[in-house]
Amino acid sequence: MDLLDNIEVRDLGNLELLARQVVEGFIIGLHKSPFHGFSVEFAEHRVWNPGESTKNMDWKVFARTDRMYIKRFEEETNLRCQIVIDASSSMYFPEPNFDGKLKMNKLLFSSLAGAALMNMLKKQRDAFGLTVFGETVQTHTKCKSSTVHYRLLMTILQKLIDNPDNNRKTSTAAALHQIAESINRRSLVMIFSDMFDQGNMEEIFSALQHLKYNKHEVVLFHTVDKKLEVDFEFENRPYVFVDMESGEEVRLQSNQVKDYYKEQVFKMKENLRLKCLQYKIDYVETDINKGFRSVLQAYLVRRSKMRT
Repeated sequence: MDLLDNIEVRDLGNLELLARQVVEGFIIGLHKSPFHGFSVEFAEHRVWNPGESTKNMDWKVFARTDRMYIKRFEEETNLRCQIVIDASSSMYFPEPNFDGKLKMNKLLFSSLAGAALMNMLKKQRDAFGLTVFGETVQTHTKCKSSTVHYRLLMTILQKLIDNPDNNRKTSTAAALHQIAESINRRSLVMIFSDMFDQGNMEEIFSALQHLKYNKHEVVLFHTVDKKLEVDFEFENRPYVFVDMESGEEVRLQSNQVKDYYKEQVFKMKENLRLKCLQYKIDYVETDINKGFRSVLQAYLVRRSKMRT
């Protein structure tokens, strides 16, 4: 599947991805900043103070009124969006069919969704970057808005899809802390992850809080295969379940553990949702079986309504 030629990636409709928070920037975009500087769009006049530079003096007003006023301008800014994708081995679930044909898994879903968002941001002249992590941060790019940058990121995502890596563990907390420190300006951080991490969940919540403390707006797309990973809809027969990150195997009959498994997953998801609510992180329950297009459209519609 070629991301650059995927029509669904290029066509998400006319929805605009607008930040809910104030963002700073240097290039012309759709988002206004309250910070006043000598930029492109006139905002207001203010009285000139003796000793101040006359560089931005409005001489036409002075000619009419004999009073000295400075022109103030409102900066036009772009949104900076850092798209963060978990590329640990568990994100390649479900694995390809026995015939080797590619089918939707969590990593493919995240890559398609990320590509679609980047395409939309590029059209809006907003800046976007990409971070890919597993045990460590593997890729981290700064936010740019150029077509060359867009094609580079598409190539990175394509390689992730084409070259799955088994037994690659997750270190979500360490990666998110590193991301929080490496993004200098206020940004919209969109994370695609199944949040299946062997580490302490409190450490992950601390890392998410770190992003918020640094004034970033954070959106977590909790990316799972709901049928298999949440509802545990397997046939009632013996299975060998293999941990994709450690290789550990467990042999059991699915119905023997189904109720207990669902209870534990529900507790984990509810804890995650409540923590996101506490830290004012936008939590998006994401089922890969619904398709990235419908998931993104539903989220963007809800996001636009929150701004009205």
